[in-house]
Amino acid sequence: MEEIFGEEEEAEPVARVAALDIGKATLTACVRVPHEDKPGRRRQEVRTFATVTRSLLELRDWLICQGVSLCVMEATSTYWKPPFYRLEDAIECWVVNARDVKNVPGRPKTDRLDAVWLAKLAERGMLRPSFVPPPWQRELRDLCRYRRTLIQERTREKQRAEKLLVRHEALLLSDGGERPSISLPS
Repeated sequence: MEEIFGEEEEAEPVARVAALDIGKATLTACVRVPHEDKPGRRRQEVRTFATVTRSLLELRDWLICQGVSLCVMEATSTYWKPPFYRLEDAIECWVVNARDVKNVPGRPKTDRLDAVWLAKLAERGMLRPSFVPPPWQRELRDLCRYRRTLIQERTREKQRAEKLLVRHEALLLSDGGERPSISLPS
């Protein structure tokens, strides 16, 4: 039996990449692009932005001015959502799993260093994006979840009203059997 091994394709490095280390109040962005004066070298710039809309729009404008083609961010709670949603229509955005972005043990861990590390991994093609549904699907999910919540709330309120009525022995109607039932409007 002959074994055939496929050739590993070398990942094409991403020329213009940005990485975001996102916290609750601020995010640190690292942009790595080819150096204008030194061929084969990279220019790196790190900036910090607030996570409010105005600052996220400034971040977006800065990334567009830098010609960034890929923006990578680590999935941190739900903090990744506002930056992702503000950037996704202008730049290809990836949310990556934290386990794929493990930092080197023994090195100091700061927001700045995390953003630089993430950018280096992204430019070398060492990360995989997580699935983020498209905007129309996110909106449909939100509506379905909201509807489910409203139905659960309605049911809960009906049960509370029934409990209150039973406790005060009001509006009891006999259903012809031994157990009384309560008639509530839907």
